[in-house]
Amino acid sequence: MCDEITEGDLDRAGVPVGRRRFAALAGGGVLMAAMPLGAAEGVAVKGREVQITTAEGIVDAYFVAPAVGKHPGVLIWPDIRGLRPAFRQMADRLAAAGYAVLCVNPFYRWAKAPVVYAGHDFDDPTVRETLFGYLKRLDRGLVETDAAAHVAFLDRQPEVDGARGLATTGYCMGGAMTIYTAALRPDRVRAAASFHGGGVGTDKPDSPHLLIPETNAGYLFAIADNDDQKDPEEKNRLTAILAASPHWHEVEVYKGAMHGWCPPDGRAYDEAAAEKAWARMLELFRASL
Repeated sequence: MCDEITEGDLDRAGVPVGRRRFAALAGGGVLMAAMPLGAAEGVAVKGREVQITTAEGIVDAYFVAPAVGKHPGVLIWPDIRGLRPAFRQMADRLAAAGYAVLCVNPFYRWAKAPVVYAGHDFDDPTVRETLFGYLKRLDRGLVETDAAAHVAFLDRQPEVDGARGLATTGYCMGGAMTIYTAALRPDRVRAAASFHGGGVGTDKPDSPHLLIPETNAGYLFAIADNDDQKDPEEKNRLTAILAASPHWHEVEVYKGAMHGWCPPDGRAYDEAAAEKAWARMLELFRASL
């Protein structure tokens, strides 16, 4: 999970503060240049800012899909820094691979995106305090309220092929949200991918991974090396509960990749590991959707 301990890990690894800082990547052209190889490949896409009404308010979100045809829907839960240019670019790339993608602001109840704005970043203790204040209030019940609205939104879009299953992906705190979404809508969600997910397979009685048998999805758990060092049993808990699953599944520790390695605007970004995780996600989608 992103916290001051994670920042300490990056300090000890010699990763410079400010690497790929949000402010430096705020321009779409610069960010696209920083995306993993192949980001611009694929079909033409059309994206738009959207609003989704829930029982709690109005979510600001980004929806993008191939310009022509119907495609499987994907719900992206971003990391603790929320909906921002990096995740819009990631959504664009996924749409170019043939998916109708919704990326949401999970903190809409308290702040509109971007919740981390230019000139500030997660290495700032004040920013971390604000974000963790939001996260502590975002319990499973609220996530399920939002997930229900997001799935319903996707199913209403003409670009989404309702005859095929949906997928959900989550980064950092979003890892648990993918499981909650799959458990809430086992009739629709067929694939769930967690990247350096926080708290997805704990030893607590309410651990998200215990919901997996209630779902009907394939799973990808891509675990950061330093997260594995903090809880080396998590991968074993995940592997054990997935053993009986008839669906595609994979649990892997990405050796050398630190928590937060996937988003291209993060201090821990690792292009080679991010490309590998992206490819495995697409393999999950091909097998499950």
